[in-house]
Amino acid sequence: MRFEIELVADPAEETVLPIQYNHLVQSMLYQSLDSDFADFLHDQGFKSKSRRFRLFVFSRLMGRFRMDTANSTIIFQSPVKLIISSPINEFCQSLINGFLARKFLRLGHNLLQVEKINVERPVVKSDILKVKSLSPVVAYSTLLKPEGGKYTCYFQPGESEFARLINVNLRNKYKALYNEEAPEGEIKTRPLRTPKLHVMSYKGVVIKGYSSFLQLQGLQALLQLALDAGLGSKNSMGFGCVEPVA
Repeated sequence: MRFEIELVADPAEETVLPIQYNHLVQSMLYQSLDSDFADFLHDQGFKSKSRRFRLFVFSRLMGRFRMDTANSTIIFQSPVKLIISSPINEFCQSLINGFLARKFLRLGHNLLQVEKINVERPVVKSDILKVKSLSPVVAYSTLLKPEGGKYTCYFQPGESEFARLINVNLRNKYKALYNEEAPEGEIKTRPLRTPKLHVMSYKGVVIKGYSSFLQLQGLQALLQLALDAGLGSKNSMGFGCVEPVA
């Protein structure tokens, strides 16, 4: 299920956030969930071998804004829109109930009201899916240095390792969701436009991702999961939210 929420501040106020605000949106979502389910999702999640997945994803905030580089803030005018998606019905229902039950949602130091919620269930009907990223897609490997220690290597759409990691990630998500191995087959990825690099920070940790238009081709079940749970890694941190395009 995918839903778009429209948030509004007091007419006399603007929504002021740090430029790196993903963790604040994530916190707002967890606070809106039923507390027991939020604890389960945060502490355990859905398992695939040694991996744990929260199986939800959200977009960047959308709306009119201006940057205040002197104070490292981004200032939104109402309304502000956010896309959230998950294949977990309990997550979706709990989140919607939380939104409707609360008079205000806290986003950082801002108090916002839910003005509107639009719900949809986009269905993949072909083995080819064209998407655009609503938040940067992250694909990475943690490697060992020859002299010891580790470093993180990020990959961009069009590289073979990016495609491999996307496939591994989707198959692991399938196992976590359905508790069985995904059918045989792979997802081929092809950038339709030149990817744009975004260097971001999540709670002080540097993360690199790419925004782009992509063509995905392969198993419909995995394509559906890319729409529902996000493409690539770190989805519950606000990375890899994509939407279909013609």
